Amino acid sequence: MKEKRIGLHTFMAIPAFILYSIFFLYPLAKGIGMSLTDWDGITKAHFVGLDNFIQFFKDKRAVNDIRTTLIFAMGSAPLLNIVGLGYALLMDSKIKGKGIARMLIYLPAVISPLIMGYIWYLLLQPGRGFVFHFLDNLGRGAWFGNWTASYANSMLVLVLVNVWQYAGMTMVIYLAGLQAVPLELYEAARMDGATAPKRFRYVTLPLLIPSIRINVVTNIIGSLSVFDIIMSLTGGGPGYKTESLSIYIMRMCYGSKTGYSTAVALIMFFIILIPVLVSMRLTKAKPME
Repeated sequence: MKEKRIGLHTFMAIPAFILYSIFFLYPLAKGIGMSLTDWDGITKAHFVGLDNFIQFFKDKRAVNDIRTTLIFAMGSAPLLNIVGLGYALLMDSKIKGKGIARMLIYLPAVISPLIMGYIWYLLLQPGRGFVFHFLDNLGRGAWFGNWTASYANSMLVLVLVNVWQYAGMTMVIYLAGLQAVPLELYEAARMDGATAPKRFRYVTLPLLIPSIRINVVTNIIGSLSVFDIIMSLTGGGPGYKTESLSIYIMRMCYGSKTGYSTAVALIMFFIILIPVLVSMRLTKAKPME
């Protein structure tokens, strides 16, 4: 009977494996093959070996894009989790108007990031945006500098806008984790004399590990593959300073360098894969003793 169940399970997994092969394994194999050619998207491709990968690491613009992508991820992913957890703790407490507050916090996440980026650009546009005119009417227009001319300020604005938009999505996952914590554990901790910080550390956090794992992984993937926010707010400028790898891949592909852009996409795949695997390892739930 056990052998029959194993055989049945294997048979039932075949459709999923076929879909996985069609939509992941085959495109991955095709992409690896394409990355070893000089295909421009139109003419016949020629095998060039690892030249595309070597050319990428020799390109100063590409190396700068790696740096920009990593800086954005290191600023965005931790802030998303911190702000999202803070929102979740607030929404899990006994305050009035929680339903409306949750809706307002989550609402930006359902709007296209490209549209959201353009909205923020209209608000923050140097010399013409709503914020500039508001401060100018108060006689404080000089406070609003040209943030697009500075790499540091541009990155700060990009990170803050991204966190503002997606913190609600992170909040929802943390809130679901918080509401799944049995109240009896908090009562037992109070009876043992545990203070609020200790209850959070020894009761809440360990039981939030699954939620933390989901949020960390999704935020790392989203931050390292960022495209829309940067494209709409800065366009990768000033120059190519704030250009991300996703934007670089798109521009190389439309620049008749399809084989090269595929090689860059594979490099980006591993740049994302490594921190995801590390974070999954670090957030792995330990068995209860």
